[in-house]
Amino acid sequence: MEERVTMDNWVIAMMLGVSIFLGATGLIAFMWAVKNGQFDDEEKFLNAAKYDGEDELNDALKQEQKREELKKKYKPE
Repeated sequence: MEERVTMDNWVIAMMLGVSIFLGATGLIAFMWAVKNGQFDDEEKFLNAAKYDGEDELNDALKQEQKREELKKKYKPE
């Protein structure tokens, strides 16, 4: 019985150590990405708004109106 308790404690300690290591690795990778500007997409959004033509905007409006009409017509059973 004592061997089983020791083995269980060893497995728990191993799982805890691995999870702390993986969590720290993920946190370090995230902090590195933020520091190096991996999440800075301001230019992408500005260019998307700046270069959208009137046709694309009208198409987007029509699609939104179709979605609204479908929502009104939809009646769950």
